[in-house]
Amino acid sequence: MDGRVDPERIARTAKQLGPDVCCFQEVAVNYPDLDAPSDQPALLSRALPGYSVHFAPVVDTPDGKGGRKQFGNIILSRLPVRQVFRHTLPWPPHAGVPNMPRVALEAVIEASWGLVSVFTTHLEFYSEAQRAAQVARLCELKAEALAHSTAPSVAKPKDSGPFTPFARPASSILTGDFNMRPKDPLVATLMSAWRDAWALANPGREQPPTFGVFDKEFTSEPYACDLVLVSEDLAPRVVSARVDTETKASDHQPVIVEFRL
Repeated sequence: MDGRVDPERIARTAKQLGPDVCCFQEVAVNYPDLDAPSDQPALLSRALPGYSVHFAPVVDTPDGKGGRKQFGNIILSRLPVRQVFRHTLPWPPHAGVPNMPRVALEAVIEASWGLVSVFTTHLEFYSEAQRAAQVARLCELKAEALAHSTAPSVAKPKDSGPFTPFARPASSILTGDFNMRPKDPLVATLMSAWRDAWALANPGREQPPTFGVFDKEFTSEPYACDLVLVSEDLAPRVVSARVDTETKASDHQPVIVEFRL
């Protein structure tokens, strides 16, 4: 919030929280107009040794110098990652409204209790129609993963190459900046597919605001739009959920969820 973009400083802030898995949005490569002239995934990787880095750029355009400008989401994990999926979300045209492509990044992670898919995403801010289509697709992805988890694996010739079967779990954690207020009907749609980790850990208490706490450029009233949602089977494993309401490392406040091993 001091106006200085510094991935290494963000990494130091993240390390203080001690996460096994970090989910970041708005990560850029070669975007000087975002004060990100360098490769932020590479900088985060160097600053967080011991974490594997998985980047999903959804905006990918020429930088005018023979390279590419990229913008998207990232997952860093110090737990083993079995598979990574990059799901481009729906982007129906919406004339006269600023908007951009969106992506859901999924990493199948080996947790102590078994495999779990960790998703992170960043939904459209300006277009409600696009955001609704993106929420619908997220729910479809959850149903698709459940179907894969129960389908028998079929090995193709010699059980090798890209046809090699890998288990895709039904268990999932959905994180991200959903760009909508808690009472938005689309939040209820997400809650029909996942459980809210905050509500599970803090029954009867509203989640503190995560956006507009220190920055009033886009809202005069702070609200919670950064959520961690879990599939039903993981609900008993949620030990705690909290929001760091003090840090000014970003214009969004971090959400930290702990799971029972």
